[in-house]
Amino acid sequence: MTFGAMEYRTVQPVPALAEFVESFWLLANHSDAAQPVALVPDGRPDLVFADAATEPYHVVLLGLDNQPSAPLIPPRARMLAISWKLLAVEYLLPVRIANLLQTGTYLPTDYLGVTADDLADFDGFCAKVSAQILRQLPPAIDARKRKLFSLLYDSNGAITVEALAEAAGWSSRQINRYFQQMFGLSLKAYCNILRFRASFPQLKAGKLFPEQNFTDQAHFIREVKKYAGVVPKELARNQDDRFIQFATLPKK
Repeated sequence: MTFGAMEYRTVQPVPALAEFVESFWLLANHSDAAQPVALVPDGRPDLVFADAATEPYHVVLLGLDNQPSAPLIPPRARMLAISWKLLAVEYLLPVRIANLLQTGTYLPTDYLGVTADDLADFDGFCAKVSAQILRQLPPAIDARKRKLFSLLYDSNGAITVEALAEAAGWSSRQINRYFQQMFGLSLKAYCNILRFRASFPQLKAGKLFPEQNFTDQAHFIREVKKYAGVVPKELARNQDDRFIQFATLPKK
């Protein structure tokens, strides 16, 4: 998919990785000028392998976001990335992300065996990192956490903390402590981000009313403005495709 000077591609993981990896993606700026974009919280920690005309090859782990941001994509930048599900933070990633809220940290440039040359072949990159991750899968996973995250993603966050705790057999206090220590925000805050993200398709279709168990229209508007910085109508319009996560949604 291309929009303006930008190219975007995404690939879903093999079933064996579905609990840990949400997707692999490519983002490239084909112009000689930096491109402004708007990013909104989407509930995904990202591991980005990138280089650009103005930057050497680097690997950065990005934590969760809880507010919008407006970065510039450098000239001739090419980024290949892994978007993780939260279960991967404890079981696969080399660092916790609790201290990476709205920021990131650099990892070694040979992480997962990826090199700068691998950025030229997105399909090859996906195959290579998939093989590396499969070799690192844990032999056992806490059943409470597996149940918790399954319910979170299946419901798009439209579920109460109490219901999650009861279903997972884990107290809400323990779950919130785990979320704060591991991810840097509360379970309720994360549910709100997932629910906001789940509203993207309806907004892109021009439906400016809540469909994700928001209390009412006013609540929906407040939540969209909190996470996108604009009201639903402006996000749906997405002038100049600046909201990149919104622009890259598949067309119905």
